[in-house]
Amino acid sequence: MLRIQATQGAAMCACPGTGAPRLVYARPLCGASARGGCRAVVAVSSEMLVWTLVVAAAARLWAPVGASQLCRIRTVRTGKVFNVIQQVQGDVLYFQSGTRLIKHACDKNIALYLGKHVFLTKDNFESSLLPLTIPTSMTVGVPEVTSAHFANALLLLVVNGKVYTYAYKEDVWQTATGIQHPVSHISGDNCCFVGNTFCTEINNSIFAYSRGEQVSQTTIYSSENGGISFTNFTFKNQAGLAGSLGGIFYFHSLSQIGLLLVNSGKAVKGVRSPGVRESQSPGAAGGRCRNKEPCPIRGFHREPAVRGGASERSPGGPSQTGVDLEAWSSPQPRLRLLWRHHTAGLFVYSEQPLDRSPGLAFSYDQPLDVFLCPGLRGFLILWSEKTLLVSPNSGQLFETVQVHKGSQVLSTSISRLNISIHSITANEHTLAVLTKEDALYFGSLEFLSNSIIQLPEGSVWFPEAVLMFSGVGMLDILTPLPDAAFPTFDMQKCALNVQAALMDPVLQVKECKIELLESTLESEMYTIDMNSKLNLSFTLIPRLGMSPIPLVMVSNPYSLGLQASIYEEADNTFEGNIVYKLDIDLKQQHHSGRASPNFTSSIRRPTISTLTVDIANREISCVDMKPQSMLISVGCDLEKKIVVQNKISACSKGILNPVELQKNYSYVIEKEFYDSSYQGQRSDEDLVVQYSYKDLGCPRLVYYDTPWKPVIELWRKSDFQEVVSAEYVLLEVNGVFTYSYAMTAGSASCLSQPQNWTSVLETSSKKGPFSWNRENYISCRDSSSNLTALEWPDVQYQVLGGLTDNEIIFDQRNGFYIFHLSIVDPYYSYCQLETTFSIYVYGAYPRRAIPPEAAIVLLVSGLLLAVWLAHLVLHTKEGHRCQQCCASLCCCGCARARHRSPARAEHGASE
Repeated sequence: MLRIQATQGAAMCACPGTGAPRLVYARPLCGASARGGCRAVVAVSSEMLVWTLVVAAAARLWAPVGASQLCRIRTVRTGKVFNVIQQVQGDVLYFQSGTRLIKHACDKNIALYLGKHVFLTKDNFESSLLPLTIPTSMTVGVPEVTSAHFANALLLLVVNGKVYTYAYKEDVWQTATGIQHPVSHISGDNCCFVGNTFCTEINNSIFAYSRGEQVSQTTIYSSENGGISFTNFTFKNQAGLAGSLGGIFYFHSLSQIGLLLVNSGKAVKGVRSPGVRESQSPGAAGGRCRNKEPCPIRGFHREPAVRGGASERSPGGPSQTGVDLEAWSSPQPRLRLLWRHHTAGLFVYSEQPLDRSPGLAFSYDQPLDVFLCPGLRGFLILWSEKTLLVSPNSGQLFETVQVHKGSQVLSTSISRLNISIHSITANEHTLAVLTKEDALYFGSLEFLSNSIIQLPEGSVWFPEAVLMFSGVGMLDILTPLPDAAFPTFDMQKCALNVQAALMDPVLQVKECKIELLESTLESEMYTIDMNSKLNLSFTLIPRLGMSPIPLVMVSNPYSLGLQASIYEEADNTFEGNIVYKLDIDLKQQHHSGRASPNFTSSIRRPTISTLTVDIANREISCVDMKPQSMLISVGCDLEKKIVVQNKISACSKGILNPVELQKNYSYVIEKEFYDSSYQGQRSDEDLVVQYSYKDLGCPRLVYYDTPWKPVIELWRKSDFQEVVSAEYVLLEVNGVFTYSYAMTAGSASCLSQPQNWTSVLETSSKKGPFSWNRENYISCRDSSSNLTALEWPDVQYQVLGGLTDNEIIFDQRNGFYIFHLSIVDPYYSYCQLETTFSIYVYGAYPRRAIPPEAAIVLLVSGLLLAVWLAHLVLHTKEGHRCQQCCASLCCCGCARARHRSPARAEHGASE
């Protein structure tokens, strides 16, 4: 018998044998969304409104089994009270490949629903929504969405082969520029630490590509500004890769770009990544399963404890306190030939060392969607209707997912079961799967193994349904409901408390082994600069009688090394639980002393890694006890700076007045002493320089006749770290060139011709003091450098610090010098450590008006002229005549003097 009760826009029906009535909104066929196919035309009558309300209320109370038992259903219906009808404007977008839900990783209230209609919510689907449309003026043609991604405050959509950006806060649509060929997908990731430059770079890094094209022939586009504009991107050795493109992704937690290479119907060599092991699936023998069918690939995971990048020990008692936990080792990779009669896929990588070691091959019988789990932990989920694979290390290896029903293991792989996946969702550490067979599964994402368990049965599947985690342990099954009277769609939410569902005795789920796993540093981002280290501490409290094994993992062991130790605290909890402390020391893998150079990534390249502290084989019931994760940047510590020591200044010695320096003080550089192009040539006119006391302070005092070099201090925030001994370069910012260097290329033990400011400025796009830095510096003592052989050993060596005692020698000139200093040693810090400071050179005597060379010539010429004149006077006739003339003149003068003397005497007497 079929019972029908209806309201305006809603129907309540129950089919024979189906149990409780089901409320259906705005559907002309009752039961159209239910399995089975109970159908009847709904006759809407206003006289039946009261009966409808009674039946609807009774239905919620009547059904002991079904959706109401598994989750709590409610319908979100807003904005329809005053009968104000909103109009749909533009081309209505749609998604043809089933249903998807994309949540903004940082703003939990923003999400995108993809299905027959596309919905964008800003309040976590707590209001009725109009379908998302794109302006008709964009002329998109067929408004089919094939891919979407959130990048900061932009929604990126691939519509009909083109990429569009939608600024949902401002309601502004734009077409991305730079894409010349049709694309089908976009990919990116999210980092949620506000104000961090590394996170900004992660959020802005986007790929656009066409899935399914041959890798060697396809065009890949990349964006560094969040998808606003794109440029052509070429993957390493892309032309030599045989196969089709399954996708390309930024694996930031591994500091790699990963390309999914699909090779159809061929033998695939999979290179096993370092530190993995294989556990065969039950029933597998010699690589083949029963009925002579090839086994699906599964069971590859990192070695626990000392091997494979994890540190684990059982806090079993006092005898294990203070135990040093070795972080990981790097056994040699081994080759394994995987033969498949169907398509296989694997990830290839762009950077050292994984550019020589592709990931393990896996079955790729049909196109797989790649889901990058939030949190940057390196977890990937590859799925289709019949396949579910999980990778804990950015695609280096994949595991199938075991399926449990209560204590029974249904299968080691979901592909062996006759079920079809309808929707999946995942957060940082859990996974949920909804199947078309109306079954809901829940599991946790772990490093050692992955499994899902079927939750109690309930009618939760609809063709338009999607899964969404709304909080820790809270899962929503979301279904949009059309409204016959309004263009806006209501949202049906089926809210499930996963923790409560797992407590069902039928499931026989083991209780969680731990009471507490925490750190005050959780969900933070830290930086380890070159030659630095980081110390972290965690608290672990197991349940009484339990001995959980802590598991410490880094997502990028090629860059970040760790060493951990666990010890027991002196005091227990009030209930008697033992409290353990887990201390972890992190440092750059190159400086750990335990890794082969062939295993580590390039030391000159900044990298990122995620540290995760978890429990080995964590029970699925530990829903609220999530792993502790934090993002570690092996790169520039932005809180570091360098300062040039200023113990003796021109102001403290009374040579300069600081009050005058602050009054728009200026000085003049004579045209003979500077060159604004830094070529050492005199200029055409004098230069007037305004001295910035605010930026430079009082200049350091330097005596001109003493070789000098600055003392550089490294500071972090307000804390002094050390005196810098790394290599650095100096350049006077105004082009003053009245100084030189004490050492030559030969005395500096150079093996090749060293760089200098002239050569650097010629090859650099930047012209000035900022041209020479750690990125383009090449040591002349590096035998593997591409510098030319040492041909001119007498040229000045213009690098200071490091292994040499090179110094600056000033010319005879008093005055100001404003230097730009840059640390160029690439192995000292990932930062561009640079500063600008001033000195005042004193003690030089004024330069002579006549050059010394001219004075010497004049003096020698004068002496020679005097000798020649003496020779003329003494040894020639003319000289004798001159002597006689002079003698006669002298005699006349004497006589006159004698004649005048008596007369003067008489005149004086008379007076």
